[in-house]
Amino acid sequence: MDATAEKTPATAAEGTVGTYDIARIMQAIPHRFPFLLVDRVVEIVPNVSAVGVKNVSINENFFQGHFPQHPVFPGVLIIESMAQTAAVLVVETLGPSAQGKLVYFMTVESAKFRKPVVPGDQMRVHVQKEKQRGNIWKFTAEAKVDGKVVAEAGYSAMILDK
Repeated sequence: MDATAEKTPATAAEGTVGTYDIARIMQAIPHRFPFLLVDRVVEIVPNVSAVGVKNVSINENFFQGHFPQHPVFPGVLIIESMAQTAAVLVVETLGPSAQGKLVYFMTVESAKFRKPVVPGDQMRVHVQKEKQRGNIWKFTAEAKVDGKVVAEAGYSAMILDK
């Protein structure tokens, strides 16, 4: 474990991996600005779940057009935040065998948007692994702001070599 992951005795006993800061996220997944949509992963239980954090800032380029007078974080980017959090979970679960692999979206099911996400919000993305068969993984996720669900979806991904 490198110095960017904090692990306490309590979390170690529960199987929870420490925090992934932005540097560690960028080691785990290939996304970069302007498409890196998870700022921190605050909890990972390998092969089970993860909680990612996205700090929504007015400085993000898509707010210039979505919408200038009433900026709203695009729903499709909320789904992408869910996928990126799941990708970090996959990389942590697979460990060294994840080297050289990419996580590709296959399906998005039952996506529901409950409330707009706006600049200044901190969105917490709760991802749960539902099942895995070979290189196909299925997840469910909820995005929350101030503890209230703003979006939810089920989705699947395929893990492939680059």
